[in-house]
Amino acid sequence: MNAVKYMEEELVIKKGVDLLMKGLGPLEALRFLQLPSKKRMDSVKQHREWQSSLNAKQFLDDVFTG
Repeated sequence: MNAVKYMEEELVIKKGVDLLMKGLGPLEALRFLQLPSKKRMDSVKQHREWQSSLNAKQFLDDVFTG
């Protein structure tokens, strides 16, 4: 079996940016790189939403009976 050799991280970044520039042009490439990632939900809010839809009996049955 052949070992997989990965490119150095700097080379991956350079090639990726070069491809973005060629494919999108400088303005759209920059815009793409600056797009915000999905906003993470506050963990307390996420937990409360999970609890509000939780069937406690079913949850406990699942946990303690396998």
